[in-house]
Amino acid sequence: MEVGGRGNLRFGDFEFDLRSGKLFRGGRPVKIQPQPLRVLAVLLESAGETVSRESLRSRVWGDATFVEFDQGLNYCIRQIRLALRDGAADPLYVETLPKQGYRFIARVEVSGEAPQPAGASGADVEPPVPNGIAGDTTPGPSRPAPILRARPMSVSHLALGVLATLTIGGLAVYSFVGSQPNAVRYTRLTDFTDSALAPALSADGRMVAFIRGNSSFLTADQVYVKVLPNGEAKRLTDDSRLKYGLAFTPDGTQVAYSVLQPPSWSTYTVSVLGGDSHLFLNNAAGLTWLDQHQLLFSRIRSGQHMEIVTGTAIGAEFQERYIPRHERSMAHYSAASPDHRAALVVEMDENGQWAPCRLISLNGSFDARPIGPPGPCTSVGWSPDGSWMYFTASPDEHSHLWRQRFPGGEPELITPGPIEAEGIAVEQNGRSIITSMGVHESSVWVHDLNGERSLSSEGEIVADISRPSFSGDDRVLYYLLRHGSDGSGPELWRMMVDSGKSEAVFPGVSMTAYDISPDGKQVVYAATSNTRTTELWLAPVDRSSPARRIGESGGTRPHFGPRGQILFQAIEGNFSYLEQMNPNGSGRSKVVSYPINTIQSISPGRRWIVARVPVLGSAGIVTKAIPLDGGTPRTICADFCVPAWSSTGRFLVVPVEAPSRTSPGRSLAIPVGHDENLPPLPRGGIEPLADANVVPGAQSIARGELVPGRDPAHFAYVNTTVHRNLYRISLP
Repeated sequence: MEVGGRGNLRFGDFEFDLRSGKLFRGGRPVKIQPQPLRVLAVLLESAGETVSRESLRSRVWGDATFVEFDQGLNYCIRQIRLALRDGAADPLYVETLPKQGYRFIARVEVSGEAPQPAGASGADVEPPVPNGIAGDTTPGPSRPAPILRARPMSVSHLALGVLATLTIGGLAVYSFVGSQPNAVRYTRLTDFTDSALAPALSADGRMVAFIRGNSSFLTADQVYVKVLPNGEAKRLTDDSRLKYGLAFTPDGTQVAYSVLQPPSWSTYTVSVLGGDSHLFLNNAAGLTWLDQHQLLFSRIRSGQHMEIVTGTAIGAEFQERYIPRHERSMAHYSAASPDHRAALVVEMDENGQWAPCRLISLNGSFDARPIGPPGPCTSVGWSPDGSWMYFTASPDEHSHLWRQRFPGGEPELITPGPIEAEGIAVEQNGRSIITSMGVHESSVWVHDLNGERSLSSEGEIVADISRPSFSGDDRVLYYLLRHGSDGSGPELWRMMVDSGKSEAVFPGVSMTAYDISPDGKQVVYAATSNTRTTELWLAPVDRSSPARRIGESGGTRPHFGPRGQILFQAIEGNFSYLEQMNPNGSGRSKVVSYPINTIQSISPGRRWIVARVPVLGSAGIVTKAIPLDGGTPRTICADFCVPAWSSTGRFLVVPVEAPSRTSPGRSLAIPVGHDENLPPLPRGGIEPLADANVVPGAQSIARGELVPGRDPAHFAYVNTTVHRNLYRISLP
């Protein structure tokens, strides 16, 4: 048999098909990205032998400059273990040898027959699709001997053929891309052990401003500045408010940034030499300068509805340039073309999720339209001559740098691979871009009377829509976990708190939000259909029967109501409402007559649902507890917050200080009376940084974002570790 023929490698329940360069389990393709697959091929080639990290680097990445190689290889190994359902502590397949490398320890059989896939449809990709919940949770095989040669051809030859196949077809996931740019060069500009994010360049290109912390959007972390290329990073701000959107003033003496300052947003400036920040413009965010006097920025029209406008620094001559259709949509960022005739816009959609970017006209010459790759877009930029548009976007759930010719080219991927890119600052020469590159990891920690301990979780814990939740007895923690590396959505997992053992509740079923019934027997969840619409599903937790779809498409953020009905968020016209229906989909109606922006949580006794409610006719939103028995809503927070209920319903936990790079933040545990009766709260809601004495009996918890357990001493939290640095990407 020739190298690159029709052979395959078998180990445990898996088959590695040389012909297709794909991994199978039980005849079904296993989702795994090309780069981790290349690493697996090298390990298979040397099954039973130690493969050093340096050997993996040279054989998989070759001589190409690779950003953050250590983090990238760690990422690939994690993705291999996830695909193989392997564990690092007691591996069945890939063993880590500290300070040496890795070793494939399972028996590998070489065969001439390729695996026969169960079928060609997406439903046959392992694991199964939502309406066929069955789920094979059988653990992998016991550890066998290292290798068995079943045919004359060596594993080495087969694996090299696989590597060749993968090298040719490794970027097939981006099949919609036109032409890929040639090799790019990476130059590291910062060297932090944590992260540098959200780069912005001064007009002369001599300085870069950035945020040092875990997030570039709505972060309590601080603004820094650095003279390029080798100047020392200098901290500029001491501002605990949530912030984003850095930009230099035209003369380069100040850095502007946006803060969440109810009822809307405000832009502040701080000197590049440091000192106090000063208010520059109210109701203005994502601000940039078109020239010395004209500004391009976002502002709130009413509620949370955010539009793009132009105006002057003294707050005059405002002109609306782009208004998102839905009242929940928010156009957060914009970047004008060099001739000021067009702009790229970064916006959130009606569900509060990042949408594909838009190209808008600043002179009314064309209608707004989606632009860039078809996925969530978080930053944009232009080449100095206006011929290229740049994006960081996530069509496969992983953020990368893209470019597209203006006005009608096709998106081209610039930075493939496991390392993510975020933020765009285009340099004056037009041949290089500064972006933040790196990786992030998440883990679950539990705090109780014995202290804190980490519970392993292989993958990325997703908590932006549905946060983790405890069962009523605190013995089980539920959470959404994105464990694939190919863009598949998050699955619902559960973890046994005492043992740390975790498993997928419905293997292969992607969800965007979920709620467990009070008796722990059912789950209602939202999922995205093949037509990109959202659907609600109801399923027994024990998988005793298949999941069934309930109601019509379009519902999101579902919860079980007090009488067994399903509560959810639905769009009607340009607004979203809190609605309900019976478990069979009948009896659909509004719960309250006024619109809401976002459902956040529901009390365990199902008396209250917490939601953000827009202030119609003026800027701002209010976080309210809406009684499901028809009573009067109660204002919880004076500012943006995400309250959560204890698992017993005896406490309402309200974050009052956001976590940052240097602080875990802080929350207040508000005691709730019999039958979930809320105590008197401050008029207008609890203020940021409030002390515990703001509500009688309240307790302070030294954690800003947490999953409450039965009392203030018992809780869990998601610890996200971000490691990103600024790089100059030199384009060919």
